Amino acid sequence: MRGAETRTEIVRTADRLFYEGGFEHTSLADIAGAVKIARGNFYYHFRSKDEILDAVIARRMQTTQTLLAQWENDNPTPRARLSAFVRILEVNGDKIMRYGCPVGSLATELSKLAHEARAAAVGLFDLFVGWLAEQFRALGCADAETLALHLLMRSQGVAMLATAYRDPQFVAREMAAMEDWIDGAVPADSATP
Repeated sequence: MRGAETRTEIVRTADRLFYEGGFEHTSLADIAGAVKIARGNFYYHFRSKDEILDAVIARRMQTTQTLLAQWENDNPTPRARLSAFVRILEVNGDKIMRYGCPVGSLATELSKLAHEARAAAVGLFDLFVGWLAEQFRALGCADAETLALHLLMRSQGVAMLATAYRDPQFVAREMAAMEDWIDGAVPADSATP
């Protein structure tokens, strides 16, 4: 691998390992071993685990922005976009049941550690809240930010309980309940198909 490819692979692998095993429990040796590079070569790209964490958060920010743009392109209405957000629990169901939500688990762990990157990790939630609020606003909801936070909170709760119970039927029921809740939150005179 060339330098840029190696750096990209380190970040991709660290992202996966932080998600699967947690930031605190993933060592530089774990990452170097998974990438199959010597630790000396590893330090050419990153001097510390915190530097890798910053790169992982930046990668997740970019991935989230790409996902939100894709939902915008693939779904013609704000209501359909909200459904795309709810369906992420199904799309990523196996991973969520095994490891939790990648955004929620990282933000929670960094908060418990009082880590300085906590605010950057919480910024991933902010991306979702802003985007969800735009969809609710477009549907004529006056309290769009409150609704966005509530939907995010509900999806995080489902993700946490999905990890605990590992029950796909529970996830399916809660997704349907979220869809019903969205329909109830949207004004009746909203121009939704």
